[in-house]
Amino acid sequence: MSSTGDRLALMQTFVRIVEAGSLSAAAQLLGTTQPTVSRRLQALERSLGVPLLQRSTHGMRLTPDGERCFAQARDLLARWAAFEAELRGARDEPEGLLRVVVPHAFGQARMLQPLADYLQRYPRVQVEWLLHDDRAIDDYVAAGIDCAIQVGEVNDPNLVVIRLSEVRRIVVVAPAVLEGRPVPALPEALAALPWIALHTYYRNEVVLHRAQDGAEYRVPIQPRMSTDSLYALRSAACAGLGVGVGSAWVLAEDLAAGRLVQLVPEWAAAPLPVNLVYPWARHYPARLRSFVALMKEARPGVVQDVS
Repeated sequence: MSSTGDRLALMQTFVRIVEAGSLSAAAQLLGTTQPTVSRRLQALERSLGVPLLQRSTHGMRLTPDGERCFAQARDLLARWAAFEAELRGARDEPEGLLRVVVPHAFGQARMLQPLADYLQRYPRVQVEWLLHDDRAIDDYVAAGIDCAIQVGEVNDPNLVVIRLSEVRRIVVVAPAVLEGRPVPALPEALAALPWIALHTYYRNEVVLHRAQDGAEYRVPIQPRMSTDSLYALRSAACAGLGVGVGSAWVLAEDLAAGRLVQLVPEWAAAPLPVNLVYPWARHYPARLRSFVALMKEARPGVVQDVS
């Protein structure tokens, strides 16, 4: 391989190997085989005349030349992509695979229509729609994730964060749990009830705020059940397993049908922000840029009745 285009392809493979952490992981992300990735790495090393990676049974690590090559290659590829995008301009048609991580509730209920609109608008794009309630993504690049919808505060300085909405959270329980007792109006009565924890946001304590004056009350709880799924919490609450705190828009139908009742209606957990996030980069592929633009455009419809 001697052409500039071939060398760029080899550098792209090398960068993906380092970011993914192994040849096999890079092969999976590139949609090829491990032997092919290994041959590309060897071809780049022959072209440059230096070893870039040292491999052993314990893993792999960059050589000093590999460290310099990785830094330069990643910068070169970013500048080349930006150059191509500038030349293409409006003709840069979104295409390829977009991988998006979305919480189960939003991914199944709120985001499918914008996703359908996006796919209809850009027929050359394919989307992998990954439903995860666990917000922890250690490395977007290594995992091959383009962007994510996250509920809750985002503190990673390496991520671009676009606020979509806030989710109002309320306290609910099945009527059977109260055993005919009056619906509690004050948070002091909540600790004595059985609880379900949504451990992504609370485990052994629930912090409530009163809308009228901002007063705060901390309710210690001993959950009978713990889950990371908002849908599982809703189902468990309807089954009478205990009190739960969840998104008002998800619980609205069960409240209206009488399957659940709202406790301490003057009190609520702090609302959670809903964000679209993606790793910072000098250049973004057209498929991601167009998805971000559509989410901004669709935001009012996506978040209606959420807050």
